[in-house]
Amino acid sequence: MNEIKYREVKNDDIPALAKFRSDNDEEQMYWEKRIMGYLNLTHHPQKALLQRVIFVAENDTTIVGFIAGHLTQRFNCDGELEWINVSEKYRNKGIGFELICILNKWFVQHNAFKICVDPGNEFARSFYKKYGAEDLNQHWLFWKDIRNIKCD
Repeated sequence: MNEIKYREVKNDDIPALAKFRSDNDEEQMYWEKRIMGYLNLTHHPQKALLQRVIFVAENDTTIVGFIAGHLTQRFNCDGELEWINVSEKYRNKGIGFELICILNKWFVQHNAFKICVDPGNEFARSFYKKYGAEDLNQHWLFWKDIRNIKCD
């Protein structure tokens, strides 16, 4: 495996990101519209603010994972981790954690410290808890202060 590189998303990346999402849920076209709308500020998660970002992880020119987040007012949080996906072939190699750390830096730059996430399933719930997320309510998790994640 070549070195994984991380960068901010480009519009040309949207079909690859939609493919990740459609492997788990819905159809690819649905996700292309939704992710593009998220980036272009025409799709707004509940109580989301306009500041948002998506980062991708690449092996050569192949996207192997991505993470999206935005500033929010939901649940008195400052930010929300919207989506994270890592290709099954690349899981358990630290890519998911590195993506969290990259988004973490973005949140800190935007003075967003209390971060919420809807885990969606038990696998994701245990992944987030491994990195310090706590129960916010029956369904959601949160980090009281994202700066407490040891990324360096």
